Amino acid sequence: MLAYWPERIPMTPAASIPLIDLRNQDEHIIPELAQALCEIGFVLVAGHGVPEALVGELRDQTVKYFDRPLPDKLADSIEPENYRGYIPLGFFSPNAARDHPGTAADQYEGYKLHLEIEANDAIRAQCDLYGPNQWPPDGDALKAAVLAFWRACNAAGERLLRLIARIMDVDESAFLSLFEYPLTNMTLLHYPPATAGSDGFGIHPHKDTDALTLLFPDPVGGLWLRPRDSKEWLEVSAPPGTMVVNIGDLLELWSGGLFVSTPHKVVNTSGQERYSFPFFMVPRHDVVVAPLITCQNGYQREPVPVGTVSREVWRTNWLNNKSSHSGFDLGTLTD
Repeated sequence: MLAYWPERIPMTPAASIPLIDLRNQDEHIIPELAQALCEIGFVLVAGHGVPEALVGELRDQTVKYFDRPLPDKLADSIEPENYRGYIPLGFFSPNAARDHPGTAADQYEGYKLHLEIEANDAIRAQCDLYGPNQWPPDGDALKAAVLAFWRACNAAGERLLRLIARIMDVDESAFLSLFEYPLTNMTLLHYPPATAGSDGFGIHPHKDTDALTLLFPDPVGGLWLRPRDSKEWLEVSAPPGTMVVNIGDLLELWSGGLFVSTPHKVVNTSGQERYSFPFFMVPRHDVVVAPLITCQNGYQREPVPVGTVSREVWRTNWLNNKSSHSGFDLGTLTD
C-alpha cells in the first residue's frame, strides 16, 4: 500500500482539514463531507461512535505488544504465504528500493491483522487471502481489544460509506453489499524516534490502495499530507477524540476521480515513541472496482479486481517480488 515519493519537499504548518460530526443530520453532513473528499481527500470525524475507552485500550495493548522482547515478536513473524503477524523494524521498503537503490527502509515495526475468518469458512475456498489471524501467545487481551475496536470502526466506516453513496447518488444497499466478507485489514504500528542523520520517514510518502482509511493519530503528531495540485506537505492536526479519515485509490476510482486519494507520510521527529493502528476498508475479493458515476474530465483508470490487486500489494512488499501486472499501480507514486 505504500510507495516512494522521490522529491524532498519542505514541510509547512498544520493542514486545515474540514471536520464533520456524525451526530448531525445527514443533510448537514453531506455537503461538508463532499467538499472535503473532493478537495483534499481527508476529513476529521467527530461523533464517530468509537468509544475513547476502546481506543485507549488498543493503544495500551499495542504499546505492550511492541515492548515484548524481540525474539518473542519474531516468533509471530509475517510470512509471504500468510500476510498476518509481526513485521520487524525496517523489514519493508514497499515499492521503493527496487526502483531507488539505497532508499532507507521505512522505520516502523508492525503487526498485521485481517478480518477474522474461521479456518473452515466457505469463503476460503473462493479466495485464500481469507483466514484466521495469527495471535501472539498470551495475547487474549490484545485480541479482545482488536476485535472490539474493529467492530466499532467497521460501524463508523459503514456510516461513512452510506453518506458517500448518497454523494455519488448510487444505491446505498448495493454499495454496502460490496463490503460483505471484505478484505478489510489493519496494522498495529510502532515508530521509534527518528535518528540523527536519517531521512526521518516512519513511512515513505504513499497513497492508500484501499477504499477508506480510518485512523486515530498519535498525539505526538507526525502524519503529513500533500493536497491535490500542491507542492507543500502539511501536518495533520486532529483535535482530541476525532478520527482522521482519508480516501484510498479504490474509492477515487469508484467516484471517477470526483474524490481524491491524497499522498501522505509519517515523519516521527518528535523524539518520542509513536503508535497508531490504521483501519483499511477494502471490498470483497471478487469485486471489480470501476467508475460508478461519470468520470471527471481527464480521469482514466482501468478497472481494478480487488482480490488480485490485494494479493499483488501484499506479495510485492517483499523486495525480491516484482509486480506481475503492469496495469496495477499498487500505490506507487511516480510524478
